[in-house]
Formats: sequence, structure tokens, C-alpha cells
Amino acid sequence: MARTADRDARRGSRTVSDVQPSTAEPKPIRHSFTVKGTSLDSLAALNVFLRAAETCSFTDAGRQLGLSSSAIGKCVARLEHRLGVRLFHRNTRCIKLTQEGKAFLESCRRIFSEIRTVEQELAQSKDTPKGKLRVSLPLAGMLMIPTLDKFIRNYPEIELDMHFTDCLVDVVDGEYDVVLRSGAAGDSRLMSRRLGTYRFQIVGSPDYFAHAGLPLTPEDLAAHACLHRKQTTTGKFQSWPFSSTATDGDLILPTAATVSTVDALIHLAERGAGIACVPDFCVRRQIADGSLINVLNEHLDQTEVVRAMWPSSRYLSPKLRVFIDFLSENLLPKVSPVQKAKNFAAA
Repeated sequence: MARTADRDARRGSRTVSDVQPSTAEPKPIRHSFTVKGTSLDSLAALNVFLRAAETCSFTDAGRQLGLSSSAIGKCVARLEHRLGVRLFHRNTRCIKLTQEGKAFLESCRRIFSEIRTVEQELAQSKDTPKGKLRVSLPLAGMLMIPTLDKFIRNYPEIELDMHFTDCLVDVVDGEYDVVLRSGAAGDSRLMSRRLGTYRFQIVGSPDYFAHAGLPLTPEDLAAHACLHRKQTTTGKFQSWPFSSTATDGDLILPTAATVSTVDALIHLAERGAGIACVPDFCVRRQIADGSLINVLNEHLDQTEVVRAMWPSSRYLSPKLRVFIDFLSENLLPKVSPVQKAKNFAAA
């Protein structure tokens, strides 16, 4: 009889905390969670709930945490009382998350994921920056490859995962560490840093200007082969940013060819197919070696800002910090002396 009673007691100890119905009347269910104050005890309670929810057992959660199943049950009950909602359905066989419990579980997972991320990044703060860095760049970013190649060589333990598109990307939902774009930063969820500025230049090859002549005013472009870029997001031609005093109203330019990328414009211009309007940082090498010449520079009046943008809720990791610092120093350096059209004309 003593053995039977002892066996029954042990059997009961394994299940009673998992299936014991709550004797307290639950408070009315609310649709938002409000926890008064935050402390290490609060995080411990969230961890207890997380283990219980993922194992669907107070006993298994207790085994993982080194606590009794009754201690797990009491902790969950206190958390429910604090939140003002019931997190588990309890019956004689099992425990099961309520709808509110499922929503709270997702919140807890996000909280602990953020904590783990911060801990890992802080642990690496004094080490060599490393890991994968997911970056979104505009299509013109293809011409940033020499700068990015230099970064890869300087930081071999950082793996750049680069995606090129002119489409608007969702930085947060797309899980990008950082995006590079021109213009203003309009998303309040993002932090940003200005990397530098650039201007547009109208360029052509020496061979082209040798047979077509140099345009001296924007109106002279009516007699030239103009190469245009069609924006992939809007289908419209990218405008040539003449100042308001440079032309008399809207200037309609002829079209010799249309392409969708800046690098294609540059290749066509280098081969003498016509004149193109491109960002100055994209043709610095060609201007320096004389394969392209810029014209009508004094008639252009537009400066674009390039920004790095990243999720504001994310800790600035060492790999992201060195990437942004490197681009700030190297992506858009000060313009070096260029070969002006007047020099070509004099030659």
C-alpha cells in the first residue's frame, strides 16, 4: 500500500502543475499588453513564459530552467495577472496558448532576438568587424564597384551581399543592413548619414566632338546626338538639369538612343555615339584620362546628396560602422581637376 501511494504521488507530481485548472477568476481580456515597469525579474518572467509556450508544458519548461513545474505555473499566473489577460488554456490533459498568448509569444521572441543581437554586436565591438552585410544600392552603384572592391580588400572578414535596383525597397522588411540612395531620407523608421554630394556632367568623346563640334549653349544640343537614360521606376527620361537661366523655357532634346543604366550611357559616349548627362563621380576616370570631355558645365545647376540609411531600431554594429565611415571618406571624394571643353577646343 505504501508503494502504491508513493507511486501515485510521484505520478501526480509529474502532471498536476501542467493540468491544474486555475481557481482564480480571469480578468477581462484586453487587446494590448501593459507591463508596469521593467526589471530583470520581468525579463525572467518573459523567459519562463517563452519556454512554457514553446514546450507546451510547465514540466518541460521547468526542466530546462532548473525549476519545479509548480514554480513555472505560479510565474505564469503572476504574469497573466500583471498583463490582465489569460495566456494559456489549461485542462486536465495539456496547456495551450490563447490568441493573446500567441501574440505575446511573438513579442517575446522579438525582444529576446534584439537582446541577443545587441549582446553579439557588443561582444564584437573590440574585435575585427566581420559577418555578412546586406546592402541595397541603386543601379548606378555598379559604377561604385572600384570603391566597394577597395572596401572588400580592406575588410576581408566582412561579406558584402549587394543588391542593385532603382526600385524603392523596404529596408526593414527587406532585412537590409543599409541602403544607399540619393535624395532626402523620408522614412521615420530609418537613421541616415550623408555620404557626400555629386553633380551631373554632360560628356562626349573627343572623336564625337571632332566631327560634330562643341555645343556652346544648351540650345546647340538640338543639333547633337543625345543619349538618354529611361528611369526603370517611372519609365520617364532622366532630365538634364539645366539652370533656370540657361534656357528659355522647356528645352526639348533629340534622342539618338535610350538605355536604362548609367554605365551603358557612359560606354556609348566613350565610343562616340553621342552626348550623355551622367553623375560626375561615374566618369572621373574617363575625364582624367581624356576619353570623355565635359561641356556646358556652367549651365548645369543641380547637386544631389547620397545617403546611407539603416533601421533606427538596430544597434550600429562594427561592420556597419566601418562600412559607412569608409564610404563617407572614399565614395565621393573632392573633384580633381578635369579636362574642360575649352582645353579641347584650344588643342
